[in-house]
Amino acid sequence: MDITKEKKFAAGLSITSNAVIIILKFIAGIISGSISIISEAIHSLSDCLASVLTFFAVMKSSEPADSDHPFGHGKYEDISGFIEGGLIIFAGLFIIYEAVKKLIFRGTTEVDTTLGIAVMLFAVVANYIVSSILFKVAKKSNSISLFADGEHLRTDIYSSLGVMAGLVLIKITGIHILDPIIAIIVAMLIFKAGFSISKETLNNLLDGSVPKSDIEAVEKIIENFKDKGVHGYKSLKGRNIGPEKQLDMTLLFPKQMTIEDCHKICDEIETEINKTLGNCIISIHAEPEGCEKCSCKS
Repeated sequence: MDITKEKKFAAGLSITSNAVIIILKFIAGIISGSISIISEAIHSLSDCLASVLTFFAVMKSSEPADSDHPFGHGKYEDISGFIEGGLIIFAGLFIIYEAVKKLIFRGTTEVDTTLGIAVMLFAVVANYIVSSILFKVAKKSNSISLFADGEHLRTDIYSSLGVMAGLVLIKITGIHILDPIIAIIVAMLIFKAGFSISKETLNNLLDGSVPKSDIEAVEKIIENFKDKGVHGYKSLKGRNIGPEKQLDMTLLFPKQMTIEDCHKICDEIETEINKTLGNCIISIHAEPEGCEKCSCKS
């Protein structure tokens, strides 16, 4: 299976899994009267909407560059990730609102916990399996939207475990006011995850720099080519475009070196960078050393 098919399969599996879990959680929440279970259903609904966005973003971003998008369609994944983060934040705020309302007006409502515990356990197992697949494919393809989707499901695992533990505690102690309190805790975890995803994808949309570790890795590669004639670099910058990294740099060569030799070395450097950082779009400008106007680094 090629990487595009793997990405589509992972995104489709996430949609199907989320749809089943949503239905089960809403049924369990309504039957049991538990706001914490309903909050989990809302959380999963936001995950499902995010998975649908991911599926279409993956399909769109996999399209080749064209005349309208000469640099490809990778930013569709960043847009998808940003919207997903916003959906998660909204879900967290809504859960807090509903939980506080229950605390104020219906704090002593009894909760039937047995069905909820069973559904939460199923959700934990299913989300663990699906999120593991998403992370594996995201790492292989450097897909920010699949990674964001996996993060959603991983958060769902922790929140489902928390709700399940709370339901067990309610079953043992009979303290039903714990139900909305647990829902608020779940909402805070959801809110944190949504903010983190939105921040990362917004950075990509605004052409924020690649991580410092990536720049340092490229600097090390350039350093390793000194014995082949690379005397340093004048500029080095990078940004994320969906699943790809775009790197631009100006390398300094001896004045007497031929264009053919410079080109060969640049190709070798590009190969090493792709081996180290994965899928990259690299633009290298070769310049003779000794330029008085440049701030050279070597």
